[in-house]
Order: sequence, then structure tokens, then C-alpha cells
Amino acid sequence: MDKSLTLVLPKNELAILQQIPENQQGREKNALYLPPRSITEQEFNSPALAALIDRMYRTMVNKSGVGIAANQIGKRLQVFIIEAKSDNPRYKVLGPVKKQVFINPFITKVSAQKKNFWHGCLSAEGANRGNVATYEWIEYQCQNEQGALITGRLEGFAAVIFQHEFKHLMNGTYLDVAKECLSKEALDLAIETNKTPFFEVASDALPLLIQGYTIGQTLEQYHSTK
Repeated sequence: MDKSLTLVLPKNELAILQQIPENQQGREKNALYLPPRSITEQEFNSPALAALIDRMYRTMVNKSGVGIAANQIGKRLQVFIIEAKSDNPRYKVLGPVKKQVFINPFITKVSAQKKNFWHGCLSAEGANRGNVATYEWIEYQCQNEQGALITGRLEGFAAVIFQHEFKHLMNGTYLDVAKECLSKEALDLAIETNKTPFFEVASDALPLLIQGYTIGQTLEQYHSTK
């Protein structure tokens, strides 16, 4: 059986898979670009699922990330975590986001308005930041670690992180969508001098991060149309 579809984890430190540009070799074997499966009823409330979530979280914290999806560590599973601590050096200006685990998630409702955001990613190490649009707020349905159905609403930075990680489960990264990219140094300067918008209302011309996704679709339904 393909180990990427199981909950079995390596004993050594988890590696973060890196994005592969379109039309380059390797995408067809990289979990970032392959459909993830849902967590089954038998897997909820299990030591294996708890271990996966714990290892994902520790990896995210060690890398100073604010979110991580299972396929970023080579696991084709519909799981991701978000959290932004108040002292995170990269995103503290946007405020804290509490730790939340999303299993088998999908989006049920979105705002009419979108915001721009310059994305970086643990799976795009050393790459330029990319400017894309995300919905200002989203409502979602998912399951928790015990399998109970959860519904909720996220706004602001929390909504951005959710959509960023959801994009991973749709497959790919922001680099598959963004048309405007800048190095971190150039971006910092452009923001400081007010030469580029940062987390402001986005025009319809700015690419949507989760373009192609129909609101209300499960990830199985989304991938079945690809």
C-alpha cells in the first residue's frame, strides 16, 4: 500500500515537501500534487491520528509556520492545522490565531469581498512571496479528532491561513496561482513605503488562491472533477 495514504509515520524528523514548478518532473509523484483521502470513521480517536497531528504541529512550530497540511509532510490525508502565536516573528503584526485542527474540511460559505495577501510557505523555501486574493471570511465544516462534526466561521488572518492550507489539499501552493511575486526584502520595502497593498480589499484582477473550488464541495467532489 502507498505509505503516503496511511497514518504510519517515520521515526526520524518529518521533512517538508517542496513545491515543484509546473511542467517540471516530479510533480506526479509529489504528495503536494496528488489527491488526499479523507480520514475514515475507524481512524478517529486513534493513537495513530493523534500522533500524526502531534508530529505535524511540532514540525510547524519548529519551522515557525502558522499552518501545515498533511500532504506537506508527504501524507495524502485531509488534515491541516492553523495557529499564529502573538510572538511569531513573521506574522505577529496580524495578531494571534488560536490552534485549530481541521479534518475532512470543506468550505460552506464565503464573503463577497476578498482581501489581498502576500503568501510565503514552508513548502516554498527560498521562493518569492506571491500576492493572491482570499475571501475576507469563510464558513466551514470539518471533523475533530474524535470524529464529531464541527462548523465555524473564520475572519481576517485566520481565514487567510485556512484558505492557504485548504489550497494544499486542493493540491499545489500559492506559486501555482500568483502572477505577482516579490522577494521578501523587496516586499518589506514596498510595504514600508506604501508602494504595494498589504491585506487590503482585492480587485477582481487579483488571482484567487482557491480558484476552481466550488463552495460546498467536499475535497472528494473537487478532485473527482479534475
